[in-house]
Amino acid sequence: MPRERKPENKGLPLRWRHTHGAYYYQVPPGQEAAWDGKKLFRLGATLADAYTAWAERLRYVQDAKTVAQLLDRYALEVIPKKAVTTQAQNHSAVKKIRIAFGSMGLADIKPMHVYRYVDMAKGKTGAKREVEVLSHALTKAVEWGFIDRHPFKGETRFEGEKSRTRYVEDWEVVECLSLAARRKAGSVLAAQAYIRIKLLTGLRRGDMLRLTMSDLKEDGMHVEPHKTRDSTGKRMIIEWSDELRSAVALAKGARPMKLSPFLFCNRDGEGYIDEKTGRAGGWESLWRNFITRVMDETKVKEHFTEHDLRAKCASDATTLEHARSLLAHADSKLTDRVYRRRPEVVKPLR
Repeated sequence: MPRERKPENKGLPLRWRHTHGAYYYQVPPGQEAAWDGKKLFRLGATLADAYTAWAERLRYVQDAKTVAQLLDRYALEVIPKKAVTTQAQNHSAVKKIRIAFGSMGLADIKPMHVYRYVDMAKGKTGAKREVEVLSHALTKAVEWGFIDRHPFKGETRFEGEKSRTRYVEDWEVVECLSLAARRKAGSVLAAQAYIRIKLLTGLRRGDMLRLTMSDLKEDGMHVEPHKTRDSTGKRMIIEWSDELRSAVALAKGARPMKLSPFLFCNRDGEGYIDEKTGRAGGWESLWRNFITRVMDETKVKEHFTEHDLRAKCASDATTLEHARSLLAHADSKLTDRVYRRRPEVVKPLR
């Protein structure tokens, strides 16, 4: 009888182990030649790196009878095509799904199993996200010919999460913009310029922080939304207005390295986005310190996020269609449900 896997190895693919701060693959006897002659092959320090290394050695899983086998192929073929941050989230979800469903046959999963999984989870929101990954993997199983139909698609329904309703008032924006800067560049001045541009354009944080000088053209600000770059590939041109030109000028002046190609940059002139991880640690720190000062030194006492500023832009747009185009949404239903947060003004019948 095989030994029970250690807690840190549960949820990992067969023959994987996590030890000494990295993931390793126990090479099957006779296959050492394909793994640099090693019996224990180091895959990588993170799940994403480990799956990447594994994918380079294995083309794909030829057939899948169990959920664990399906997840192996899903991790090799599907997850690497997603955004960097989404990859990390999906790999984490796959590890948890494998523990709960890995030994089950693909056609054996019933709606009751899915409901039970969410009910027993400590974090309901996280469990729902994991079920979404499982569902997508099973959709791919149908596409790959492993099963004839999805075992629970359209047969499960969970209560949706309530959308945020925080609306940043105009006076709160004024308070943020009136905060005194302690430095001649960066920090507070960068955050204030960022707020001005965000409220005028509604751009996502990733798109804002990826803006370069070459994107600022004569006819406007050229933006290729990073989130949909690999799906629709659509670009947008935000036309210049006097306010937008002024906001961009303030952003240029707030840069600690004036010759940087980025509109928002750190002291070394580099952009804040780490394209390998999708994170923006330096900016997150700057923004966190800025908001702390806002809460301590101004009349603003209710916390708000960068995402709330994007919602304010959509809420303040004259029409829903204008808000949708600013936020680069394909469907105005999302814009209306999540981002239009101001009360609707309705005229009486008489």
